[in-house]
Amino acid sequence: MNYDDTVAALATPEGVGALAIVRLSGNNALAIADQVFRPKKLSRQPSHTAHVGWLEQNGQMVDEAVAVVFRAPRSYTREDMVEFTIHGSPYLARRVLDLLLEQGARLARPGEFTLRAFLNGRLDLAQAEAVADLIAAQTDSAHRYALQHLRGGYSAQLARLRERLLQLAALLELELDFSEENVEFASRSELLQLADEGRRQIAELLGSFRWGNAVREGVTTTIAGRPNAGKSTLLNALLQEDRAIVSELPGTTRDTLEEVLVLEGIRFRLIDTAGLREASDQIEQSGIQRALNKIQRSSVVLYVFDVTAVTDREVQEDISRLPLQGAHLIAVGNKIDRAEAKALSNFTLKSVPLVWISAQQGTGLNELRAALVNAVSSGSAPAEQVVVTNVRHAEALQRAGQALEEAQKGLRENRSKELIASDLRQALDALGEILGTVTSEQLLDFIFSNFCIGK
Repeated sequence: MNYDDTVAALATPEGVGALAIVRLSGNNALAIADQVFRPKKLSRQPSHTAHVGWLEQNGQMVDEAVAVVFRAPRSYTREDMVEFTIHGSPYLARRVLDLLLEQGARLARPGEFTLRAFLNGRLDLAQAEAVADLIAAQTDSAHRYALQHLRGGYSAQLARLRERLLQLAALLELELDFSEENVEFASRSELLQLADEGRRQIAELLGSFRWGNAVREGVTTTIAGRPNAGKSTLLNALLQEDRAIVSELPGTTRDTLEEVLVLEGIRFRLIDTAGLREASDQIEQSGIQRALNKIQRSSVVLYVFDVTAVTDREVQEDISRLPLQGAHLIAVGNKIDRAEAKALSNFTLKSVPLVWISAQQGTGLNELRAALVNAVSSGSAPAEQVVVTNVRHAEALQRAGQALEEAQKGLRENRSKELIASDLRQALDALGEILGTVTSEQLLDFIFSNFCIGK
């Protein structure tokens, strides 16, 4: 791929709006802008200045525009950049883009502006990925963590750890060069201590991933149970709106219904499903199969049961038949307003969190909301600590932790220096993959292809 050329793209969403922004970046950005913008020569203007004028093609005015000049390296890409703010007509945006392409620019690929910022050293790879997370953020927590990563707090923590490992690895490599002299440059006790500190830091970061990934991706939460257990009523109660049809007739829900509930910055994707039972109706059977498929793919399952209709033994048997694939299960005893207190006190389940509610009256819903958050965070949400939100980062951290564990074993068992040095290199490479100091073109293609074109 060639990054020495000049690229252009629409930086605002497509569609009709008050304004649109067309972005131009590269070595010839100012020269191309001079060919289309009037009356000023933008190549003569200082950086970070805005100029009112118009865009012109073959002597004809295309649109009024405000041109903002950013000179390298004081721009988002660290290249010369010009941003044209025009009227928000899709026709005008396409025409201005065509005008820039006629003058020698090419259309930017997805994420190419941010990729250039990374390649030119303005952002590391973790910060570049945070740009996409910031654009995609739909909750306060997602916004906060993306901004934290973009500002470099996460990168700085990893960079400090990698720098210390790099220093000791270099000393160990130096010993290999002087293996015949049998000298020792790297203190073994210091190496052991550093590997232990590194593993602790990595364990803390990985411990935050379950929460961070839930913030970033949302938590698939299936509401399951027998017919007439109150699943749809519970969905409506949690959403505080009549979203699902509620009826006393069993089997009313025959398809899945999905809605989003945000709790403490976490997006729970709630899925109301058909009641689980033996059904002769082919349509209901199809709905039940869909419910089972959703349970298999869920991170959290709320098993709702009518406390007046089933025993604890029956609930336990129902739960044992659920096709859980590592999902966190919460048993929800519904309709407690119709049950006797003594019956509830004698109700027990083995190894399953149990919450008592009355979905119709709203009783116990706060306790259920707290149980949902606790299922994701295993406690309270991290406050100001660095939180890992990216699956790629979590996988790299796991490899780094395993390599450091092997290096520790090698040091304690007095293994050869070559093996210990190899383990340290693996840990360094894994951390480098997160920051972008170790990259491949295939990895960059994968990451930036998920960006919008104008970013």
